[in-house]
This record gives sequence, C-alpha cells and structure tokens, in this order.
Amino acid sequence: MPPSVPSLPRRVARTLRTSLFAQVTCALVLGIVVGKLWPDTATALQPLGDGFTRLIKTVISPLVFCVVVVGIAKAGDLKAFGRIGVKALIWFEIASTAALVIGLVTANVVGPGRGMNVDPSSLDAAAVQETTGGGHLPTTTEFVLNALPQSFIGAFADNELLQVLILACLVGAALLHLGHTKVPKILPAIEQAQEIIFAVVGFIMRLAPIAVFGAMAHLVGNYGLGVMRTYAKLIVLCYVAAALFIALLAVALKAVTGLSLWKFLRYIREEMLLALGTASTESVMPRVMQKLRRAGARDDAVGLVLPTGYSFNLDGASLYLSIGTLFIAQAVGVDLSLGQQVTVVLVLMLTSKGMAGIPGSAFLALSATASSLGAIPAGAVALLLGVDRIMDSMRVVTNLLGNCVAVFAVSRWEGALDTDRAKRVLDGEDTSTPVDGETGVGAEKALGGEKDPGGEAGAEAPAPGIPAQKPKELKEPKELKEPKELKELIESKELKEPAPEAG
Repeated sequence: MPPSVPSLPRRVARTLRTSLFAQVTCALVLGIVVGKLWPDTATALQPLGDGFTRLIKTVISPLVFCVVVVGIAKAGDLKAFGRIGVKALIWFEIASTAALVIGLVTANVVGPGRGMNVDPSSLDAAAVQETTGGGHLPTTTEFVLNALPQSFIGAFADNELLQVLILACLVGAALLHLGHTKVPKILPAIEQAQEIIFAVVGFIMRLAPIAVFGAMAHLVGNYGLGVMRTYAKLIVLCYVAAALFIALLAVALKAVTGLSLWKFLRYIREEMLLALGTASTESVMPRVMQKLRRAGARDDAVGLVLPTGYSFNLDGASLYLSIGTLFIAQAVGVDLSLGQQVTVVLVLMLTSKGMAGIPGSAFLALSATASSLGAIPAGAVALLLGVDRIMDSMRVVTNLLGNCVAVFAVSRWEGALDTDRAKRVLDGEDTSTPVDGETGVGAEKALGGEKDPGGEAGAEAPAPGIPAQKPKELKEPKELKEPKELKELIESKELKEPAPEAG
C-alpha cells in the first residue's frame, strides 16, 4: 500500500513552520499589503524592524572578535593573516572602482536626469540637513584614528567593527606569542563563547519574519508606491547597473575559484531575503559568517575579510553614488566633462570608505562630491530624498554579494579555501554540518583537519562537515594485536613463575 501523501494545506503549514525563507517571504508580502491598505498604521510598525536589528547588533562585535581570535590562533601564522588583510584591501579597491565606473557609464548612456530642468533654488536643502543630522563624513586622518580603539570595552559598547578587529588581531597575536602551554584555557574559553553566541543568533533569528513585516510595512506606508512611478527611470537604471555588476562578480568568482554565484545565492537565499526586508546587511552578518565557514572558507579569512568589507567594500553604495551624482547634475542642467567625472570617481573612492554606520551617509557623500566639483549645488542632493530608501534593496544585495565574493576570492588567493567542499555544499550534496543557530550548532571545529591548538588531547580535529566520532581504525588498531613473540613471552615459565624474592 503506497504511503499517504500529506494534503496541500498540511504541506504548506509544514513549510511555513520549518522554512525561514517561506516565513520571511510571507512577511514581506504581508508588509507590502498592510503598508498599502493602512499606511497610517503601517508607519507605526517601524520599531519591529529596528528592534530586531538592535538585537543582532549586540552579538556582532563579540562574534567577530571570537572568530578572528580563533582564526589567527588556529592558523598559527600571523604573517598569513597580514597577507589576507592586504589582499582583501586590494580586492576591495578593484571591486569598488569597477562599481563606480559601471555606474558612471550607465548614467552617461541612459541619462536618467535629462530633461527634468530642475531649479536648484526651489529645492529644500534643509531636508538634507535633517536627514543627515548635521553630520559629516570623516577625513582620512579622522577615519584612521577612529579605527583605533580608545578602550577595550568601548569598542564593543560602541559596536565599532574596525576597532574590534584590531583588538582581535592583537589578542590572537598574543596567543600565538605566549603559546598554548602558558595560557591553555583561554582559546577553549573563546571557542565556547563563540558557540554560545551562535546559539543566541539562532534565538534572535526566530524573530526575523516579524522584523521584515514591520520594516516593509513602514517603507510602503511612509513612502507609498507612487514614488516608484516618479523616479522610474532612475530606479530601473540603478537596478540594471547592479545586475551588470553582479554578473561581473559571477564571472570573477567563477574565474578565481570555479564556484557559481547563482548556486551561492540559492545557498544564502534566506539571509538575502532577510537583508532585503530589513534593509540591513548587518542583520545577517552572523549567519553569513556561519555559512561561509561551512562552505570551506577558513576561519581567519572569514573573520577578517567579511567584517572589513562592511566598511571598505560598499559596492552597492558606490554604484548608487556614481549614478546619483550624474542624475543630480543632469537634473539641474549641468554637463560634467570627462575630467570632472574622473574627479567624481576619485572623490567617491575616498568618501565611500567612511560611510558605514553614519546616518544619511549617502547624502553626505553626495554633498561632499558636489562640493568638490564646485559645479553642482549641494542643495540639489535633496532630489534623491524621495527615492533613497527604495535604493536600499539594491545597495544591500550588491554590498552583501560583493563581500561574500571577496571572502571566497581572497581565501582562494591565500590558499585558505576548500574548493571541493565549497562545491559540494553549494550543490546541496554536503549537509552534514548544520548552520542553523537554533540547534546550537554553528561554530565548526578547525578547518582542514588541523590539530587541536590546545594540544592536551593530541587528537586531530575532524574535517569540516564530518561529525566528530572515533575513526574505525582506532577501534581495532592492528598495531595493538599481540605478535607471536609477545605471546610466547607471556606464556613462558619466567613470567608465570617469577623468581622468589631474596631473603
């Protein structure tokens, strides 16, 4: 008798109960509906998304610290860690420059602001000041100084990722210098703390659908869907340019590592949808770090490249800034020369590095670019106030994919990527190591079968994705079987009847 097939309602209910992707998708659609039908009520739901983001931010700094310290200690080579950092910065600069150039080329070809003939004096420059809170982007000197921690606790309290990274590098270097014999309990304690943090992430992730619902309802209720018709040409151009850049990322990833970006996108589809719903890549950083480690990237590469990319590799923001600058110039009737557009690229290469974590950073960067050119009124940036929030989805997807590709590329460049394992995981063939924080499993052991850094047990760590268990060879080791000579010795008269003691 064939097994009974569950009814459609039961299958749907099971999917909604077990799949985070399905839960977030439903929340996204429901948020749009509520925002459209009840906009006044929807705008009051923003705290749902903000609260979730705040919860995630509480674990990001300790998680980054633990992953980096463990990565350095297990890699056993501080020079290798330094090489990873240098290679990551090189990759970030190449990727950001490519994004800026693609933005400028597409904006020149399409001309999203041509024919608008906007009078700059009619724009409300005070609205930009309100959005940015009167802030400003840091200078290069300020940026470098702000990356240096003033206190150990302050870096974690302020959630300054670059400062936490520097502290983690110092602690990891100190562990290597002292050796595991002098501080044998520190590294295991950090690893255990890491497991606890991943478990906490699992608990918080259960709230993800609620957060997506609140954030999407607020967006639609506050801005409406009509703004998309007003700025349709600009919105379409930004998303098409992002698609071109992502296609370029796919080619680069395939050429460098042999991996498929589309398979990776399917692999992180839950995290991607959550990032879209909350308009924040920080909300998915812990889970993405877990999945990158599971996909064969070594701990030290993941721990350094991904958090650093959140400040240095904002590819989506670079695309938006380059297109936005030309859109403003075209809208107010300013024709930028080739030299001025090159200046735009150079200025944005600098201003985009200090954007992370600053309210209204896109407007600050655009204002700084307009001021440096001297040809565009700074108040014209107000033209983008109505459409900026809709561009968040493009920026989030591009930033997140750009940083993930950077992790794979730099890992491969440094020899810190298990390519065979990555292909198995992306193909869905290797699911032996769960990454869902709800199960409390997420801090995998040393990658590549490295020795336990503690050295107390002298045992070899399991390979990634293979559950820890005694190998078969240790259950029945041939070398422990009694040889014939030993058996004869045991049965000899001398051993059976020892000589009597003297006296």
